[in-house]
Amino acid sequence: MFTSSPLRRRGSAIVAGLAVAGVALTGCSAQGGSDSAGTPMDWTLTDQTAAPSGDIDQITWASYSEPYSLDYAYAFDYADNQVLANVCESLLRLNPDYSLTPSLAESFANPTPTTWVYQIREGVKFHDGTALTAADAVASMSRHLDPEVGSSWYSVYQNVASIEQTGEREVTVTTTIPDSQFNLGMGGAAGVIESAATLAKLGADYGNSTGGVNCTGPMQFDSWKSGEKIELSRFADYWDPELAAQSEKFDFVFMADPTARTNALKSGEVDGTWLLPMDAAQSIKKAGTGDVLFGMNTAVSNLVVSNLAGPLGDVRVRKALLMAIDREGILQAMNSGVGEVTDVHSTRSVWNDADPAATEAAFTDIETYPFDVAAAQKLVEEAGATGAKLKLVTAPISQDFAIVSQATAAAAKSIGLDVTIDTVTPSAYTALFSDPSAREGVDLFYTIWYLSSPDPMEMYGVFRTDEFSNYGNWSDPDYDALVTEAVSTMDPIKRSALAAQAQQITNRELPWLPLAETPTAMFMGDRVTGLSPSISYLYYPWAATLGAR
Repeated sequence: MFTSSPLRRRGSAIVAGLAVAGVALTGCSAQGGSDSAGTPMDWTLTDQTAAPSGDIDQITWASYSEPYSLDYAYAFDYADNQVLANVCESLLRLNPDYSLTPSLAESFANPTPTTWVYQIREGVKFHDGTALTAADAVASMSRHLDPEVGSSWYSVYQNVASIEQTGEREVTVTTTIPDSQFNLGMGGAAGVIESAATLAKLGADYGNSTGGVNCTGPMQFDSWKSGEKIELSRFADYWDPELAAQSEKFDFVFMADPTARTNALKSGEVDGTWLLPMDAAQSIKKAGTGDVLFGMNTAVSNLVVSNLAGPLGDVRVRKALLMAIDREGILQAMNSGVGEVTDVHSTRSVWNDADPAATEAAFTDIETYPFDVAAAQKLVEEAGATGAKLKLVTAPISQDFAIVSQATAAAAKSIGLDVTIDTVTPSAYTALFSDPSAREGVDLFYTIWYLSSPDPMEMYGVFRTDEFSNYGNWSDPDYDALVTEAVSTMDPIKRSALAAQAQQITNRELPWLPLAETPTAMFMGDRVTGLSPSISYLYYPWAATLGAR
């Protein structure tokens, strides 16, 4: 999530610097597409690149933006988390395939429906050389409950009654209701553990360019030169030899100008980047200085319906607008045809632990919304909405914002609706996700919504009545009861059957309009290798895996 407000809550809406394009090295699921100039583009998904031949002295990585903060409580966007994932660690580790395994918690248990018990790993050191303790875990986790902190990850903790040290190395979290999603969230920023002493010492300077962070990851924070770069280095006393950093130094350089970033990639000035500029993918590929890669993603592009008191309050109008939008054309224009149109709000990548039958039902036993202007116009007429006015807000963030907004306005006009496009600053656009007053009079805005835990209920919890990220205030008491039951179901097989029902309901009711799902895209230069191009790079120590080719 890209925001800069202390009111941020968990949601994972991507609103900055988005693009996908290119060709992967190896993998499966070959697809076809073309770039914006019409040149055919072949692409595949890559699970893992080749192992390094050895260590490397220095790696330089381009970031599309300077981080807002390295404080884990506010790390809610790509720029923040791609750095933090290599410096700070969570109780659990979210792996490239989106499985969860032990990390700073060497084990965990759910002895009663409302308790999660974590055994804190021995022999782990913070970057200042002090030892990790259970008290550090309690202090770090408790910050998410502090209203003065205003954590972006509060919703992971919304059912937490207490966080206590219950043994020398034991932490017990008690929830008010059975909450399967709490533990699933411990693999991301919500589960990061920082030194309690450092938190107390740095206070308001924690996580900023002055104070930095003091964590346990394979790379340690060295400096943050505002407007220029963040410098990391290998942590010699890292506890996990399998993820020891293979580069001595690792710099994140800030390149907000996509042209400058493209030129740096093509020249070999930098060794890689996430969020590859889509419109430059072909030229970057042809430059021969590295590889354009695609990996697993958990994101779906959506039009958020933020006003159900207006014409879009009628589900027929929502369905009509979705059917009138040429989503294949949008995908072609903004992503070179890479990805696929979807009618649901989650991707199969977060259904790994589900019952296969439930997954199949969730993705096939659904309504489909083919591109059909005539049928869409008929729905608008039946709803008595011909001539109705809608307001869509967009911002000059990346070309997909312009493409989606213009295509939506054209689609609306073709079926008798009148959409006005209001272009605002990126900061004003960000406010849509955190400030209800910013959404007054707004009917639609665009987002790419990714999930940061391996369970579709993270998505479907968003649509419960009065949830922070339920921007249109869509409400269905039966749906609320279903989601609450699913969240309280600890068995992932049983929970997935309920999740399938939730997906089918939102597919039918369209509280948001799903557009497409696209893979993670990045560039890896020809000096380095060793990573997985998965969206897990937001939480997994991917930079530590990069070494010399």
